[in-house]
Amino acid sequence: MTHWIIAPVVLPAMLAPLLLLLRHDQTVQRILGLAGTAALLGLALVLLAISAEPQLYRLGDWPAPFGIVLVLDRLAALMLVLTALLALIVQVYAIATGWDRRGRHFHALYLFQLMGLNGAFLTGDLFNLFVFFEVLLIASYGLMVHGAGRDRLRAAIQYVAFNLIASTLFLFALGLIYAVTGTLNMADLAVKIAALPAGDHALIRVAAILLIGVFAIKGALVPLQFWLPGTYANAPGPVAALFAIMTKVGAYAILRTITLILPASSPAIGPLLTDLLLPAAGLTLLVGAIGTLGASTLPRLAALAAIASIGTLFIALAANTPQATAAGLYYMINSTLATAALFLIADQITARRSAALVSGPRLSGLHAALFFATAIAMAGLPPLSGFIGKLLVLDSLRDHAILWTLILFSSFLMILGFARAGSTLFWNTTDQATAKPEPAALAAIASLLALLLALTVFAGPVTGWLTLTAEGLHAPQPYIAANGLEAN
Repeated sequence: MTHWIIAPVVLPAMLAPLLLLLRHDQTVQRILGLAGTAALLGLALVLLAISAEPQLYRLGDWPAPFGIVLVLDRLAALMLVLTALLALIVQVYAIATGWDRRGRHFHALYLFQLMGLNGAFLTGDLFNLFVFFEVLLIASYGLMVHGAGRDRLRAAIQYVAFNLIASTLFLFALGLIYAVTGTLNMADLAVKIAALPAGDHALIRVAAILLIGVFAIKGALVPLQFWLPGTYANAPGPVAALFAIMTKVGAYAILRTITLILPASSPAIGPLLTDLLLPAAGLTLLVGAIGTLGASTLPRLAALAAIASIGTLFIALAANTPQATAAGLYYMINSTLATAALFLIADQITARRSAALVSGPRLSGLHAALFFATAIAMAGLPPLSGFIGKLLVLDSLRDHAILWTLILFSSFLMILGFARAGSTLFWNTTDQATAKPEPAALAAIASLLALLLALTVFAGPVTGWLTLTAEGLHAPQPYIAANGLEAN
């Protein structure tokens, strides 16, 4: 048992209160905040290197399923690296643009958010998944209203309301699952649900639907996506960029549920969950893609494009095969980085002209280049990783002609949506020039695009590693055994 597994939770938990005490010294806050996030990235890379086999960390040395446990496997390590990498780049952007100076607690809230995210990816039981959800949501409420503003406050209230509903449903689901099985440890649930008598199957199906409903709200799946466009479009640019990983928490939780806790092979549940997820994912993709055609502001266009990318990701996950899961994980990495880049470039553009997609002052060529590169990644055009991601998803769905049509048609709609926005922003302009680009801010956006380029160049080894990850998820016996439990 290595103590490094708990470090991504403990480090931000210790640094964030210290930053609250240092709230009057912005320079020290910046140094400590950046150092903390950089350290998290280093820790995540170390954990990625040792994640080939699932490993257990027992808090207080209490064994599963009685004690609190953290479990490190390939998927958890991947999510930790992706979160830390994104967080570091976004934090550099926030400092470069001065967003962090619009309130005293930006860096403390930022680290609390990272603590919640890291805990959610590492926890081995559902109750602590609920706890870490609440931690990251409380921090996100604070970040959401950072910089104030009436529209932002209204969107934050809506965001809080929907997430409180989700939290309540989550508690109901946990209560029902515990009443039926007597445990909330994920590995223990995998064993006990598979052995439930037929008389308990109806109760566990109700709990499963509640659970998937909660994760669908977190992941913004249709018909539970309506909170996302207003929330993300009104959040500060860097906060919206960090939120690109938030919807992936819902995807992560659903992936754990359908491969470990409630797999389709379980007699209690069968293919019920994937049967519900697949049409919802298809509608999410279609709603997001159509929305990009009618978006009236650039941040709203970014939010709707994010919904479309979530739909593509969930289609791959709902297919529930190792090949489709590997394709979905590759697409998820692309989607997270590209969505963050889109929100950051949208922040740069709206800071220089109106957020509305109407004629305005002339923007620089650098802004145009970054916008179009990001749009290519989001729409899934070659040569960036969005194209490879969609190609992998399509290849894993060879027997699903309707899904092929849907993915290709939605990609076409997104291309039209981005082309309309780009032509308005960069060709339908007045003679008035905007303020000069901020080199550090644009460098942060360019670094996200560089990561997408690297994901394209190293697509072979990356997909090989992700295939091993997906195979491990669909054969969870080692994960269960790491908890000291045995699958039936």
